[in-house]
Amino acid sequence: MKRLIISAVAALLAHSTLYSASEIVVNAKKKGAEVQPTMYGIFFEDINFAADGGLYAEMVKNRSFEYPQHLMGWRAFGNTALCIDGPFNRNPHYVRLASSGHNDKHTGLENEGYFGMSVKSGAEYRFSLWARCPDGGTSALKIVLADNASQSETQEVVSCRLTISGKEWKKYTAVMQSPVTQNKLTLRLFLQREGSNPMAVTDVEHISLFPVDTWKGRENGMRKDLAQALADLKPGVFRFPGGCIVEGTDLATRYQWKNTVGPVENRPLNENRWHYTFTHRFFPDYYQSYGLGFYEFFLLCEDFGCEPLPILSCGLSCQFQNRHPEAPGVHVPLDSLDTYIDDALDLIEFANGAADTEWGRVRAEMGHPEPFNLKYIGIGNEQWDYDDNPAYTARLQKFLDVLRKAHPEITYIGSTGPGSEGKEFDMLQPKMKEMKVAMYDEHFYRPESWFLDHKNRHRYDNYDRRGPKVFAGEYACHGKGKKYNHFNAALLEAAFMTGIERNADIVHMATYAPLFAHIEGWQWRPDLIWYDNQRSVRTCSYYVQQLYSHYKGTHVLPTTMDGRVVAGDDDQHGLSASAVCDDKTGCIYIKVANTSDEAQTLNITLRGAKNLSEARVVTLGSADTDAENTLDNPSVVVPQERAATLSGNVLSDVLQPKTFAVYIVTQVSTVKKI
Repeated sequence: MKRLIISAVAALLAHSTLYSASEIVVNAKKKGAEVQPTMYGIFFEDINFAADGGLYAEMVKNRSFEYPQHLMGWRAFGNTALCIDGPFNRNPHYVRLASSGHNDKHTGLENEGYFGMSVKSGAEYRFSLWARCPDGGTSALKIVLADNASQSETQEVVSCRLTISGKEWKKYTAVMQSPVTQNKLTLRLFLQREGSNPMAVTDVEHISLFPVDTWKGRENGMRKDLAQALADLKPGVFRFPGGCIVEGTDLATRYQWKNTVGPVENRPLNENRWHYTFTHRFFPDYYQSYGLGFYEFFLLCEDFGCEPLPILSCGLSCQFQNRHPEAPGVHVPLDSLDTYIDDALDLIEFANGAADTEWGRVRAEMGHPEPFNLKYIGIGNEQWDYDDNPAYTARLQKFLDVLRKAHPEITYIGSTGPGSEGKEFDMLQPKMKEMKVAMYDEHFYRPESWFLDHKNRHRYDNYDRRGPKVFAGEYACHGKGKKYNHFNAALLEAAFMTGIERNADIVHMATYAPLFAHIEGWQWRPDLIWYDNQRSVRTCSYYVQQLYSHYKGTHVLPTTMDGRVVAGDDDQHGLSASAVCDDKTGCIYIKVANTSDEAQTLNITLRGAKNLSEARVVTLGSADTDAENTLDNPSVVVPQERAATLSGNVLSDVLQPKTFAVYIVTQVSTVKKI
């Protein structure tokens, strides 16, 4: 009997703990800081085959034969030769195809693509190349998508034929429709005779294959499902192109925006520092074709309705990779920065200048006579000063002196180095204030313990309100030993982001990183979106970012528990919370993360709110904190929507353990009358 009583008491206590109410107060009468339209955005860096082999829909690897090993990605057979006097001065290499001298000995090329080539049944693919017959005459090229592993009577999946004629370089195009869905194909070109004519020598250059169905149907287009995933985030800002590739391993390999605009056939190849950085994940065939360049970036920003944020080289090579900063070619001397500053001025003209200016004309000729309305520029990425050498700030000041005078309408963003604390950060943060930058960019890739630390949950509560605004330009929670994007990391990111939201007066932008990763070509994880050549998956972290962006609101509403901000303190039951109102919809959005192992009964009082009509809640949760979405099972953890209980101005709900929730409260005045 005694044992039964003890058990009953224990059960009662457990029930009491499970449903002990947490009282949260949202002051709906007191609008706080404005939430910037740019608050939640995306950051793109070409890492993990994010551009070529990823977002950029080109299927041919090394299409212009400009890799240092010029036939990397290709297999040549028969009578072929590499030549270097082609029609594009910045991509001069091409391949000459000639008769082997025997009817049954074929000449041609085969391309492996990026981890193979994938096609879908009924889909169309646009093949193109530049070609000529230098000695005159005509020839034919048979174009084949082939399955080298096939055990059927033919390896051919689909093919077409092009007739090549004339001594002048011309672009040839053909569209093929695949009869099947298939992975791991290769592209083959066979030189053939045209009719009864002798087989003519044929030169081929810039060999390309795109799906016809790209994002917005553009010929030099983006992969549709990946671009759609970005659009579905409803980003407010788009940071591009990096990241460490901005800096380059050395000055010669830095990202230079002028190389990424103009005709795609003449955009020069660049190294990608991520192909040689990690020996344990090594990809010697990883380069930047620049098919996805600054023009395409601005178009995407226009498509998504977000602000573009270019990051430009400040004349410092990657400081992680260069331990001796005074070595020749590592950093640009202070008195030799003019070219770099001019590049920044010219980018503003390319984006915003009239169509009759030098760089505005380039934009117009590419198909966009209207300006892109650029408002933000970041100078440098993860740069820092040394004890006896203001390597970064001295160069930043040179940029600011010129750019502020020429374009005071632009917001210029500085950097606080590679981390969110430590020597470099502590050195640079006060300098950013002294230099009166409008905003600075801080980065933090940190373990779960960091995101659980009370100090970090209160990070922005204690920032100096009189200094620059904050751009959290790269951040993510990294679970030790976790491979991809497990749910617990996403939950802790959600909890941390309540601190970003309630401090919208100081934090104006935040972008998770990295954005993309090919499942066969990654070097860094976790990442927001994973994919192979046909499929993509939105991670748990993706849905956290999406929920914040979709329910961004316009103004912060003070949110407290026992008179204090709700930041997961020891007596707050693992809860972190923030709230905003939306002047456009009239709704109130309350975000609550429960990082504890127990369900929490919530009573959320909307103090001063009037004419409340209904409440619903969107939750993201999992009993398995290691759960993750995968290509084969993309819906393991996805947002779920249900009704919530609203009585007067009190919203009541039981928030399950390990769950992030967004409560949407609607006012009568916003309900549409039918």
